[in-house]
Amino acid sequence: MHILLSNDDGVLAPGLVALATALSTIAKVTVMAPESERSGYSSALTLDRPLRPIQLDNGFWAVNGTPADCVYLALNGFFADDEPDFVVSGINSGANLGDDVIYSGTVGAALEGRFLGKPALAVSLAGARVKHHTSPQSFAVAAELVKQLIEHWHELQLPSHNIINMNIPDLPLSEIKGHRLTHLGKRQRGLSVDKSHDPRGRAVYWIGLAGEPMPMKEDTDFYVIDQGYVSLTPLQTDLTSHEALPPLNDWLQRKRGV
Repeated sequence: MHILLSNDDGVLAPGLVALATALSTIAKVTVMAPESERSGYSSALTLDRPLRPIQLDNGFWAVNGTPADCVYLALNGFFADDEPDFVVSGINSGANLGDDVIYSGTVGAALEGRFLGKPALAVSLAGARVKHHTSPQSFAVAAELVKQLIEHWHELQLPSHNIINMNIPDLPLSEIKGHRLTHLGKRQRGLSVDKSHDPRGRAVYWIGLAGEPMPMKEDTDFYVIDQGYVSLTPLQTDLTSHEALPPLNDWLQRKRGV
């Protein structure tokens, strides 16, 4: 197996290094990631300037673009002589739960891999971002759980347009209770923008923090992480609202009959 790793925390992020170390024991690993943090970029592609990959001393490739750029570049000719056949994005420093997946560059990179026909996994370490410092051991534990999942990937039988969004509680391995399949939870409305002024007196605005989780149902990702389980949520690239099709079709039929 040849695994492509990317992320949205940047090519030097400790979660990426831990993942590369763990997965290199079961596969060939190639790393192509943004040169600096690109959180919140979702599936954005860079179309207004060229991308310039630079190989670092450790063999990782740094790109002046988004997480999705990295996967798109890697799977569309850059590694033409040995194209990766599996995409893993992460390990993100902080959770990607519920509505977070809409904005997440971690999830965006995995989705890009799926768009390009590869099985893909997005991985996040829940709780890591709220700490002042996350130990390398926390990422090593998460990376080991990722490795175990990939070793059983062929048993999952995912539909071709699906990825897995994996969130891992930031706990010692002995305290993680197991795995749970989950639905995406929901957050309350995000906090208001924070208005300030730059040194020249001009108004500037910071995007507010994400809202708190809605009351947690037991089958949601928020709930199982809170209970100390690994959350596995299948996500699909088809955004069609299939439940909306019948009533909309009824409306169209009535309109044609007028």
